[in-house]
Amino acid sequence: MPAALQVTGVNRFVSSFLQSLGLPAGIALAISAAIVFVVVAVLVYGIGKAVLVPLVNRVLSTRGLDAHARRPLKKVIGVGIAFGAVAIAFGVAGYGDFLQSLATVAAAATLAIGFAMQDVIANFVAGVFIYADRPFRIGDWIEWDDHSGIVEDISFRVTRVRTFDNELLTVPNSHLTDGVIKNPVAKDTLRLQFTFGIGYDDDVDQATDIIIDEAERHPNILTDPAPSVRLTELADSSVGLRSRIWIDNPSRADFVKIRSEYVKNVKEQFDDAGIDIPYPQRDLSGGLELPPEHVQA
Repeated sequence: MPAALQVTGVNRFVSSFLQSLGLPAGIALAISAAIVFVVVAVLVYGIGKAVLVPLVNRVLSTRGLDAHARRPLKKVIGVGIAFGAVAIAFGVAGYGDFLQSLATVAAAATLAIGFAMQDVIANFVAGVFIYADRPFRIGDWIEWDDHSGIVEDISFRVTRVRTFDNELLTVPNSHLTDGVIKNPVAKDTLRLQFTFGIGYDDDVDQATDIIIDEAERHPNILTDPAPSVRLTELADSSVGLRSRIWIDNPSRADFVKIRSEYVKNVKEQFDDAGIDIPYPQRDLSGGLELPPEHVQA
């Protein structure tokens, strides 16, 4: 009998059956341990999959995670079930000493790998937080640091974002959880702002009426909440009127197009009404003195 092999009740039963077939005791015990290991591992894994996977699915459904977000979590659960099945099978089969040695080696290896893969582990943990907190989803437009784009894929290590220049950015998850992320399309409605500059001689009330009227005429701008205009600044060459409008179901294609159409319509009405949109002007004064040798008599 191998030194690392402990005789269990299941081992003894299977070994006795094999010995009755004429096999030597040592060989019968080794074969019985292998048979017990395989059978127990398969049974535990099958039962674990049948019980835990549906339970995890129900829990994830209550969290509102979509099918894509569930896949990596289910893979982690599957790996955990497989590891548990192997560990239990080792114990039942009588490989106790071997399992303890394996655990010691695994602990040392885990410590070494942990130091070597700190960034990978940090990104993995950040990925778990992204799945749990859901600051953004696939298809959302997000902005962070000096970057922006549409989320195409979320994994436990990285998030893939397609920029508006059609470039694919592979972003470590920790970069998205350690800083501030702007998600303009996270809610059902979005407020847009734009500051129109008019001349000091122009009629503020007339310009305000034009800005409000064009917002109310646009089919994609909401009337509830109603558009509003506030005088926000008296600049060097213009008076600033800030318009606030609301749209529903925001996406990049929608609200960029809506804002562009709205500003264009206001500009055309300003032109028809004779309202000027001034540009900065500077008055320069002073003189230029030349050295005497450059002055002609």
